[in-house]
Amino acid sequence: MTDRIITRRALLGTAAIGCAGAAYALAQGGPRIDRSAFPVTKSDAEWRRQLGPSRYRILREAGTEPRFSSPLNEEKRAGTYQCAGCAQPLFSSAAKYESGTGWPAFTKPIATGRIGYTRDTSLGMIRTEEHCARCGGHLGHVFDDGPPPLGKRHCINGLALRFKPA
Repeated sequence: MTDRIITRRALLGTAAIGCAGAAYALAQGGPRIDRSAFPVTKSDAEWRRQLGPSRYRILREAGTEPRFSSPLNEEKRAGTYQCAGCAQPLFSSAAKYESGTGWPAFTKPIATGRIGYTRDTSLGMIRTEEHCARCGGHLGHVFDDGPPPLGKRHCINGLALRFKPA
């Protein structure tokens, strides 16, 4: 009987450690890419100072902002959406549309080569992460459920962007 109790305790302890590890991994955000291997690089302290805690979590730690929390969801003016980390133009307001998901959505980037793509297997899903090709900042994900003719939905964290009116 004692061996059985120890075995159960060991099993429960192992399960608790496994669950804690999984919860930690989920809380850490998306894929891990070397965000220092881009044309615009800064020290961790410089990024933290420039971005502040919320933008830092999104852009440098691949976090996700809460749905419907970004004022950019309601932005209707003509203009350009730039990377909040390095000011590279990423999306045009002409490509923005209402996806109903709670995050700003675009049908296409403003130009080829402005966005990089990485396979993201976090949260038990297989997705394609998007990051700024200039500074490596995490932007969001691209999905194949957007409107015609391209069928793409670039689902972007509002905190990863800055809007520049035309």
